[in-house]
Amino acid sequence: MVKRKIAFRKKKQNRLGMFLVMTVVFMLLIVVAGKSIELRAKQAEYTAREAELERQIAEEEKRTQEIEEFGKYTETKKYIEEVAKDKLGLVYDGEIIFKEE
Repeated sequence: MVKRKIAFRKKKQNRLGMFLVMTVVFMLLIVVAGKSIELRAKQAEYTAREAELERQIAEEEKRTQEIEEFGKYTETKKYIEEVAKDKLGLVYDGEIIFKEE
């Protein structure tokens, strides 16, 4: 009879222990699932930000190329003549200028 009571108590304790372990595992599963959802949202946000930054990089590279081309153009004789005519009003000898009224 005493052995039966001891066996019954062990069985009850074993069930209680299993219930507690299952509860802890379930709670961990819920926490991990929640963090997984948060990480996926952050990943989507970072992917969008990365795409935006890549677009900005492409624009800046294009702008850099345009600036380099303009720099080369400003060193040409044609540019110097245009600036002299437009801003300074200089002309070649014998050149006739027509002005609008």
